[in-house]
Amino acid sequence: MNSLLQGLSSCPSFIKWLEEFTAQYKTDQNQSTERRYLSVTLLHLLRALSCQEVTEDDVLDASCLLEVLRMYRWQISSFEEQDAHELFHVLTSSLEDERDRQPRVTHLFDVHSLEQPEITQKQISCRTRGSLPPVSNHWKSQHPFHGRLTSNMVCKHCEHQSPVRYDTFDSLSLSIPAAVWGRPMTLDHCLHHFISSESVKDVVCDNCTKIQAEGTLNGQSIENQRTTFVKQLKLGKLPQCLCIHLQRLSWSNQGAPLKRHEHVQFNEFLIMDIYKYRIPVHKSSQDELNQKNSEETTPGTKDGTAVKPSDAEQPSGPKPLFMNGACSSSFLMSSGTFPLAAFPECSSPVYLYRLMAVVVHHGDMHSGHFVTYRRSPPSPKSPLSVSTQWLWISDDTVRKASLQEVLSSSAYLLFYERVHSRVQHHSLELKAED
Repeated sequence: MNSLLQGLSSCPSFIKWLEEFTAQYKTDQNQSTERRYLSVTLLHLLRALSCQEVTEDDVLDASCLLEVLRMYRWQISSFEEQDAHELFHVLTSSLEDERDRQPRVTHLFDVHSLEQPEITQKQISCRTRGSLPPVSNHWKSQHPFHGRLTSNMVCKHCEHQSPVRYDTFDSLSLSIPAAVWGRPMTLDHCLHHFISSESVKDVVCDNCTKIQAEGTLNGQSIENQRTTFVKQLKLGKLPQCLCIHLQRLSWSNQGAPLKRHEHVQFNEFLIMDIYKYRIPVHKSSQDELNQKNSEETTPGTKDGTAVKPSDAEQPSGPKPLFMNGACSSSFLMSSGTFPLAAFPECSSPVYLYRLMAVVVHHGDMHSGHFVTYRRSPPSPKSPLSVSTQWLWISDDTVRKASLQEVLSSSAYLLFYERVHSRVQHHSLELKAED
């Protein structure tokens, strides 16, 4: 519990969401009533851990959070070790339950509509030409860890694509692929393994059945055509705060649980653009776009005449390909900014994340201890800044840690928060000026 709270307190977006979420309780003057809510109790603890709130006690006690979770009918023991990833889902699911239990706040426009007399079908007329004011629904706002996965299936025979299915997630639980000798395991390997395509056999294809029916005589019954589909996972909606869980549990041939201790390389910055689902473009539109790009960028032509490119224009070699976790920490700048100039192909990532905390488990599958690496809370003079100082925290023991030590740890949970790249910052500044 302590290690998880330290990781959550390092995510400013999550604390800000809790502050906005609990604003509805400010009208309640009874402090004991407020403490019944998980969001209020959690916000109090996270603000104290991030040095945004001063507490009277010398030692911060998280037992109040366990009491609230028991009120939500979770059976959590105070003496047994709890898994940090399971507790994370307990907190996020309980916050969603608290949000859904709240009564819908009626908008003033809705009250005005209820006061109007009932109008029959013949009396309906346009009252205003303007658009209706938006009805705010604060309780339906999702927490920053909420994301969506897309599942896409394509028939191998007719290449018909089924409708895209969306599923929600609070964390990405990644299995660690089998290690290859002489090849380090990186976070990219785990992400690619997570979204790798798989074949699903004996699936009814409506398009193949339709094609088969068109080639038969009228009146003949056609059986459903079963083919093999290719299933592909992608990230449909990337959250503001990204929690990545590396599955350390494995099973022996005898069925005994084992812990995987191998190191998975990860970086201070994470690029998720290649894992994002994009709406497919129509083939004709894509061909026109490719033809236009080729006409604009085709080298060696001038006024319709072929020209031999100079030596300076010749490609010097393959462009460097950035892999999350594949480059050494020497590429990471001490100022905490991403070295975009070192990777031309990643000069303007849209989904760029910064590492905020790492939860590490020491021990085996039966017992152990969780510790947390997290960024130091920002100073009161610049509360919006991101500290470059890392801390190693084990319950009430705290010491300074280097970035190299953090990146060398055997991570169990990774907490990332989305940041804007230089191009995005420039576009936001232009919008602000307009």
